[in-house]
Amino acid sequence: MSHPTPAAAPGPASWDQHPEPLAVDSAPCPEYGSGSLADLLPTLAAGMGVPGMTAAITELAPADRNCVFLVDGLGWEQLRAHPEDAPYLTSLLAGSRGGTGRPITAGYPATTATSLASVGTGLPPGAHGLPGYTVRDPATGELMNQLRWQPWTAPHVWQPYPTVFQLAEKAGVHVAQVSSPAFQNTPLTKVALSGGAFHGRLTGEERMDVAAGQLAAGDRSLVYTYYSELDGAGHRYGVDSDTWRGQLMHVDRLVQRLAEQLPPRTALYVTADHGMVDVPFDDEHRIDFDADWELRAGVALLGGEGRARHVYAVPGAAADVLTCWREVLGEQFWVASRDEAIAAGWFGPAIDERVYARIGDVVAAARDDVLIIASEREPKESAMVGNHGSMTPAEQLVPLLEVRS
Repeated sequence: MSHPTPAAAPGPASWDQHPEPLAVDSAPCPEYGSGSLADLLPTLAAGMGVPGMTAAITELAPADRNCVFLVDGLGWEQLRAHPEDAPYLTSLLAGSRGGTGRPITAGYPATTATSLASVGTGLPPGAHGLPGYTVRDPATGELMNQLRWQPWTAPHVWQPYPTVFQLAEKAGVHVAQVSSPAFQNTPLTKVALSGGAFHGRLTGEERMDVAAGQLAAGDRSLVYTYYSELDGAGHRYGVDSDTWRGQLMHVDRLVQRLAEQLPPRTALYVTADHGMVDVPFDDEHRIDFDADWELRAGVALLGGEGRARHVYAVPGAAADVLTCWREVLGEQFWVASRDEAIAAGWFGPAIDERVYARIGDVVAAARDDVLIIASEREPKESAMVGNHGSMTPAEQLVPLLEVRS
């Protein structure tokens, strides 16, 4: 059941603040229904004749065999900024000889758990129900980390919809997942990516070779493979570091390795879950919630992550918290009430009833290169160089690159 859509968010003239905060509807909302991660697998599955699927990304021609290679943290803007480190990927961009690659939007927030659920289910966050890195579980009142799945909750209660992989397998498509063995039995894999056979391989090269073999295993095949190390390099060292660029070079070689092994009638799509922004280490760019009494006032729980916060107020304090966060952060963040964020379409065209209370009473999405860190509650996350989550192009735009055989 979908939650009723609230009235449209008020314009900035109705916010009696100084300086004037950013209008909620000025945020560049993801392109749900036409050009988002949630639209990719349904489009591919529709082309293979899977019932109930819609080809929302209309320029993608059907193929009998489809492979999605998701590179964690490979933002469109970061790829475009490093052509010398990724010559093969760059050759696939629109404007290159024969290239058609373009950006699509990750969805809000632009973070791994949310995006992987959008990819696998073909649904936006407001439906699949993983609307942030950490969100409040209405049943317990605790913050739930949806990447690590802590504290544990029943996966298929939290996310009850079937994945596109499961629906494709039911329709007779050969389905396979090729990823790190560590991900085989995680709750996130179960709710977001399950379906078909899981093939765990430690190295990227092994994954490319197995993915190619699995594509050839069926007349109609749908194969998903994944690489995470680029994201880790960005978090630790930044998206222009030598380590990050070295990982990008490796990703480029992996994509070419897979492309050169594609069986006939195959389409390979390279995409990502989010981009990334490097944030300087100073008080101007890293606002510490744990040291800021104004931001803490009336707040029961701080969820989300530094660039995409869910703020849960103590009972009766939601309006005051919204006013305060707008006054303090309104020039650097889009700050919305839950209903305003829903009405603006941040989480998709509709919100399932079970998802509504998982969203913060206040939702804050970074516009500038800033973070709301929590140095005491989140010491590891607060120390990261590269960050993501919001709706800026650097985070929100991810590549959709195509190779056909």
